[in-house]
Amino acid sequence: MVLAGAAACGTVENLTAGQKLDNAFEKLGEERSIAFELDLDTDAKSLMALDAEQSEPGEEMPAEMAELLSEGTISVSMYSKKPIKESEDKDFTAMAMKLSGPDGALLEYRLVGDWIYARVDAATLGEMSGNPMPSAKELPPQAGAFKKLLEGQWIKLSKKAMEETGKNVSGAEGLGAEEPSAEPSLDAKTQKKLTDALKKAVAENVDFTTSGGSDGTEHIKATAPFRTLLTELLDAVKPLRNELPIGEELPTAKDVADAPNTKVSADFTLKNGELTEVSVDLAKLTETAKVKKFALVLRVSEGEKPEAPAGATELDIEELMSSMLSGPFGGPATDEEFGDVPLGEGDLADDTQMW
Repeated sequence: MVLAGAAACGTVENLTAGQKLDNAFEKLGEERSIAFELDLDTDAKSLMALDAEQSEPGEEMPAEMAELLSEGTISVSMYSKKPIKESEDKDFTAMAMKLSGPDGALLEYRLVGDWIYARVDAATLGEMSGNPMPSAKELPPQAGAFKKLLEGQWIKLSKKAMEETGKNVSGAEGLGAEEPSAEPSLDAKTQKKLTDALKKAVAENVDFTTSGGSDGTEHIKATAPFRTLLTELLDAVKPLRNELPIGEELPTAKDVADAPNTKVSADFTLKNGELTEVSVDLAKLTETAKVKKFALVLRVSEGEKPEAPAGATELDIEELMSSMLSGPFGGPATDEEFGDVPLGEGDLADDTQMW
């Protein structure tokens, strides 16, 4: 939105680009469902090279994790009773999120009506993180639905029950305390001032170029020097610091003084006027690491309404809370057990520390 508005403040080409982006986002906001997919356009070798520059010896990123980050994707879809641009949290009746790796789904989450659904490939995630999980066969009967979870099956939890349990826990912990203050938010007047300030900073530092093909596909590229743009954006927000929820936590120009000032670009892809993809090229920000391709890619589509999976096993919230308070899977809890979970013979106790 800031880029679209800022483009209108610049050259004729910027004005045209801004109008096209504005129309594309307006169309997106009119939909009742939306889906997007996020991934890194790079390879495992490049990620390990980047990590090696920052990590201490012996703490480098495992090759399996680098492969997951380079080939993995995060997919999100959501459905609202109203157009997206008019929707608040209460209007979204269904949501879904999936983390996929090179060999398929690793983690899935869905919210459909009053139920939360989840499943996980615990074995693969454990191997990638270097902390193997226990197998479902190793868990005692008290584990209940957790066995299903470790087997890769769907489990479900009541959203209302979770909310009630959360209220009861917070009420018990905060007995006699004052009511928590409301979450800070921006009023309409402050939002406009902030948006106008950001638009001005972007318009003065970002250049737009457009290119298109015969099949209705069009590319709008926004390019700017990284450190200069960050500094200008921070300077634009600074006068409004006291009106923003972040308050004094706002970074300063000094905080970004060491950031590279090379030019970075964001490429917006439009298909018949609708936004389908945004790619942010970050390769030039890697400085000394020899990385040829490193981009953050967001793909957008209309999406479908997420549905509840069949055959999910219900996880009882009260039973879960009782288990957490009394010890893992119903065993007695002591201070020492938080560091070493005694679940039986062999290596099972060590394997479940991550759990």
